[in-house]
Amino acid sequence: MRYAADLKHEIERRLKDYLKRDTSGIRHELLSIFIKTRSVTIPEAFEQLKEKFSISIQSVASMIGTVASRIGILSVQKKNDNATSVYILKDKYTDMVSSLIQAV
Repeated sequence: MRYAADLKHEIERRLKDYLKRDTSGIRHELLSIFIKTRSVTIPEAFEQLKEKFSISIQSVASMIGTVASRIGILSVQKKNDNATSVYILKDKYTDMVSSLIQAV
């Protein structure tokens, strides 16, 4: 059986490893967007990231998918039109994400 503290440590380890491989700063910026807005769609994140980085919308979708599925700090909700997904930073990970992106 996994305890909540063990799970939180595992997620923190995964997030640190993910951020270590961030050579351009784009992953830090993506997580900063989630800290500021709490929820975002892929097109919204793309619009903000393309101002600072040369990136495709597919790359943004891939990064958000990785953060949601492999790291596990995002939840996904469908909008009423059922075509757009909204990615939401889980409240219990807000402090952890904030401290990790500020540490670098």
